[in-house]
Amino acid sequence: MSYTIRSMTRPELEVAIDWAATEGWNPGLYDADCFYGADPTGFLIGLVNNIPVATISAVKYGDTFGFIGFYIVRPESRGQGYGLQIWKAALAALEGRTIGLDGVVDQQENYRKSGFELAYNNIRYQGMGGGEAPVDSAIIPLAQIGFDELRAYDQPFFPADRQALLRSWIAQPQSTALGIMCHNQMAGYGVVRLCRSGYKVSPLYADNLAFADRLFTALKAHTSAGAPLFLDVSAPNTDALRLVEHHHMVAVFETARMYLGSPPPVSMSRHFGVMSFELG
Repeated sequence: MSYTIRSMTRPELEVAIDWAATEGWNPGLYDADCFYGADPTGFLIGLVNNIPVATISAVKYGDTFGFIGFYIVRPESRGQGYGLQIWKAALAALEGRTIGLDGVVDQQENYRKSGFELAYNNIRYQGMGGGEAPVDSAIIPLAQIGFDELRAYDQPFFPADRQALLRSWIAQPQSTALGIMCHNQMAGYGVVRLCRSGYKVSPLYADNLAFADRLFTALKAHTSAGAPLFLDVSAPNTDALRLVEHHHMVAVFETARMYLGSPPPVSMSRHFGVMSFELG
């Protein structure tokens, strides 16, 4: 049998997203265009006799940072070395960069063998959508805020420039993107998007817990009443844990955020919701 690893085409990215959905990762309905636009060369597929058996993403952000995701081998093809080969190809594609990933917690030891170290855990919480939209003049559609201002606000939450991803992320179909203002300056923003199951608020960034709660409540009101609603929070932010407790959300999934290289400095105290486990 011939095993080939190459870059995915845009239609093949749908294969990876479908596999991710089967694994229970609950991707957004319109993630593919956003992901592929971030780095069209950053998605690899492994094929045996031209049949897909493995996927991985190795998305490059500038010259210094990269992120690995979509590391999946079809169940019937596991244990044959296909995963290890595509893993090594992803690491080679990002060589010389600090590399991040959100891995399944019980796979940490395998990632450590490649030099990755645990930074913290991310926890997915589930609640229910709906509710009344707050009357809050400080909350406005993100489209009313200039992209340069948004990009500047977003920068402390990610270790590299991700403007291509950010620009498409906030404009996805069937999503709502809101910002909150204080003294004519951004004090936070968030996006809620339709997923395979329910909705996900991702990201959610705010200057403090009060702003985060107001944003979350407004975003929640843009979802169907009673629908599953998810928020991925980083365990080091105790205010984020207070937020999900206040909204009666329960933990349903956990990942290990790990880095190969020095963990990048990011603004964890204002980080209330992860943008994506797949691309960071």
